[in-house]
Parts: sequence; structure tokens; C-alpha cells
Amino acid sequence: MTVTRPLALLLLLVVIGLATAYALVQRRRGQFALQFSDASLLDSVAPRRPGWRRHVVAACFLTVVTLLVVSVAGPVRSREVPRERAIVILTVDTSLSMGAVDVDPTRIGAAQEAARQFLEGAPAGVDVGLVSFHEAPIVEVPPTPDRLAVVDAIDALELGPYTNTGDAISVSISTLERTIEQLQVTDESAPPAVVVLLSDGEPTIGRPIGDAIAEARQAGIPVSTVSLGTPTGQVTIEDPDRPGTFFDVEVPVNETTLRSVAEATGGSFFATASAEELAAVYRDIGTAVGFEQVNDDISMWFTAAALVLAFLTSALSLQWFQRIP
Repeated sequence: MTVTRPLALLLLLVVIGLATAYALVQRRRGQFALQFSDASLLDSVAPRRPGWRRHVVAACFLTVVTLLVVSVAGPVRSREVPRERAIVILTVDTSLSMGAVDVDPTRIGAAQEAARQFLEGAPAGVDVGLVSFHEAPIVEVPPTPDRLAVVDAIDALELGPYTNTGDAISVSISTLERTIEQLQVTDESAPPAVVVLLSDGEPTIGRPIGDAIAEARQAGIPVSTVSLGTPTGQVTIEDPDRPGTFFDVEVPVNETTLRSVAEATGGSFFATASAEELAAVYRDIGTAVGFEQVNDDISMWFTAAALVLAFLTSALSLQWFQRIP
């Protein structure tokens, strides 16, 4: 819970002052009574003294004032609600290094499973597209509410040579821009849009990363990046010069480029080394993109509680002391 008018809470100093004054008055009152009376005669002269009941009424009164002060401060409660519209492009590296088995079952296998889970958990108002890239980027599915079409495309991903990250970012950004333009033609406001780039290494071909970053920044579209793999990753490939001959190639994950892309475009960077971590990352991204925080005014709750307690205080005072405090 937070408050929209925090300066109003300074009124609580008045409550503290009243409580302090009450305590001092009660102390002086007791001292005065003992000074000018015979304590042995109190039970016969005043057999029914207010005692603790007087303090209950005072405490209830101070609580009423406290509740009213909090109500004036404008308390609000934050909660998540699904966005009416958002667009996400999943941009997945399908270079040969994604076949490494340092992530169970493979890097690409883990990426596919996490993407499926993301699609299952993303709010209905989020349109999702898919871009794959190795030698060149391919728009597998443009942004769509049809989750089944995206799942089918994810299942059909195949690995290929090279890593063209720069062009993949550029194609993802231009795909989002076209989608947003189409929405604005129909008089709809531009929804939040983000690229989620998953890869495991440095680009090997294509346009410079700096150019792709500049394009994303100009479009105002953040690129969140996910680095998948471990420093000890290896992949077995076939020697192109000797068919049937295979050899192992070390493909350690490289986070530098992906981190720089996220930081420069206003996205988030995640480093994962397991399928479970990757699934958690996708859930976080889905929540960040597909939900928004709204504040509900709950001042009425405090006002209602203060009124109820005020009525109770009055009833107790009438019952015990035949007067309203």
C-alpha cells in the first residue's frame, strides 16, 4: 500500500501529541488524587471507578483519528491487470551453436520449450511474432493473436550456419513498426512493443550491431536480450570438406554483445544456463509486457473503519459513562 498525498501523514503528529497529552493528564490526575485523598477511603467513597474502561474509549478515539488521517493521505493499492494490447517479437538464434548440449536437452530445445510456456502464460491481449536467424533472418510468423501458429513455427525451427544478429534485430524492429502502423491506420493507439532476442554468441556476419541498436533506439522499441548457454558448451558438426567426418567445436556463451544491446535500447538483459532459468525469464518478460500496474483508491476502507469504530466508541462511552466522548 502507498499513499498519493504523503504530506497528509504529518497529521499523525497531532495524534501522537494527543496520546502524549492524555498520558500526562492521567499521570497528573493520579498524583493529584493521591495527594489530597485518603487512599484507604477510596473503595468506600468511589467503589466503581472507570479504571481501564476510560483508557479503552481514549484508545478507540485516537484510532479513529488515525484512520481518518490515513484516509486523507489517499491510500492506494497496486495490482496487476492485463494490458488491452501489446506486441512481442521473439527473435531466436538458430545458428549451429544452438545445438550444444550444455543446456538440457540442447540450447535450441530449451529455447523452444520456454517459448511455448511463454505463449501459454502470456495474456490474451499480447500479440506474438517469431523471427529466426542464422545466415539471414526469417519472419516465421508476424505478430498475431494466433498462439497455435506461433507454436507450430517454433516446433519447426531448424539450425543453420553463421549468426546474423544485426540483421535479425533490424528485421524484428521493422516488423513491429509495420504492425504498429497498421494499428494506427485503424485509429488504435500504439501498444507497447518489445523485441525479445535469444542467442548464445557473437555475430559472425551481417550488419554491425551498432547500426541495429541505432535503429531500435530511433523506433523507441526496447530489445530485451537473453543469453543462453555455459562457457563449456560444445557442438559436433560435420566437416564440409570430408562428408561423414565429424568434430567437436567449442561454443562458449558470449554475453557482451547481448548485454550492450539491452542496455543501449532500454531493454533488460538476462543470462541463463538452464531450461528452468530460461522459462523463468520468459515468465518475467511476459508479466512485464503483458500486464500493467494500476492503483486502486482504498481510502473508503479507512473512512468506513473509522466510522464503525466511532460508533463503537460512542456506544461504549454511553454504556460506561452515560455520555458521548
